[in-house]
Amino acid sequence: MKNCKLYLNIAGYCMAKGSHAVKGESPKDIPFKALFGLIQHPEKGWILFDTGYTRRFYNATRFFPNKMYALTTRVLVDEKDEIKSQIENAGIHCDDIRHVIISHFHADHIGGLKDFSNATFYCSQTAWDQVKQMSNFMAFSKGILKGLIPEDFESRLKFVEEAGSKIPDAVFGHAHDLFNDNSILVYNLPGHAAGQIGIALQTQTRKYFLIADACWDERAYLEMKLPHPIVRLVFHSWKEYVATVSKIQRYHELFPDVWIVPAHCSASTDKVIRSNIDLNVL
Repeated sequence: MKNCKLYLNIAGYCMAKGSHAVKGESPKDIPFKALFGLIQHPEKGWILFDTGYTRRFYNATRFFPNKMYALTTRVLVDEKDEIKSQIENAGIHCDDIRHVIISHFHADHIGGLKDFSNATFYCSQTAWDQVKQMSNFMAFSKGILKGLIPEDFESRLKFVEEAGSKIPDAVFGHAHDLFNDNSILVYNLPGHAAGQIGIALQTQTRKYFLIADACWDERAYLEMKLPHPIVRLVFHSWKEYVATVSKIQRYHELFPDVWIVPAHCSASTDKVIRSNIDLNVL
């Protein structure tokens, strides 16, 4: 694979029960940190994988039905936590971000989209079709806040299925080579959300597989310890979720040196996130 540079950090978090993330765990609240990835591509420049939370979440959930989201999910994010503040403190302007890859449309993954007016957006067609077809009420019930999506989103959107060439993959069937240069491979990881995707990329030190919410805890693919059945109420498809976790487990068995990074698993992310942007570490 063509090497990129990668920086991972958190943009806000919400509180959720540990027993929801892994069945049988303590019901004590734990932070579900909103992971984002800043990627420097040798030719394409600055790229983001997801954008975490921003304070826009509070505006988007002021009124019903979206207010139910805020009442059931305690979100904590300050200005300093937002991805915009983090990159600008490192001398990167929001207009310098030319590409944003969206794993799925839950609020903790798209909170910062409106900050990047020069970016082309990438997602799966399945994910966007669901957003378009849902009413505001139904969108809220699936964790989607339409108010977080830029008004000109569709005019700047490219589907990953069309943007990159399709290449065979022994575990997932196929992947999409996003820029047709073997730098960022996009994988279908459905289940938690409709059309969810993850990406694999190679840095100077190792290969990373950012799997978003394909699982919430690394024990899902390491030991098949899955979430509490109650989360089926908010998952798009439990059957697809289990199938995706099984594929990630197989991928890990075949490629144990690849660092698999679920978005909300502290055991995985705490070792790789940095408080200051340094693209020469990972």
